[in-house]
Amino acid sequence: MPIHSVSALFTREKLDMLFPKDRADSFFEAIFGDASEGSYDISLEFKTQTRDRLEFEFHLKQRPGKCLACNLTYGLPTVFSRHPVINVKGLVQEILCLLDGASGSKWQLGSTREISRNLHIIPLTVFCG
Repeated sequence: MPIHSVSALFTREKLDMLFPKDRADSFFEAIFGDASEGSYDISLEFKTQTRDRLEFEFHLKQRPGKCLACNLTYGLPTVFSRHPVINVKGLVQEILCLLDGASGSKWQLGSTREISRNLHIIPLTVFCG
């Protein structure tokens, strides 16, 4: 699939379908027993495509009145990779289903990066075969 077609495929609407806004609340409900205990919202963003990979990012945006501290987000790639609510494996399968003819299921979460006090990101690379 040509690069311009892929970037057009991952619109805000499609990304919100793949990773709904309420998934952060479900994640915090599972961890803390109360969604209001969560300090950030999570969204999926499409960044770019190369010949054999798609680059996405999980954006962790501080909630009003909460603190997005590094100690809360630096261990998240490991947590996200295994947590059934985040379901990275299922997310990758859904992404690949949108790409006609794409195969593979290899993916990798990068280290948390602090962009600002209000925004941290976790890179997600999907390898296409």
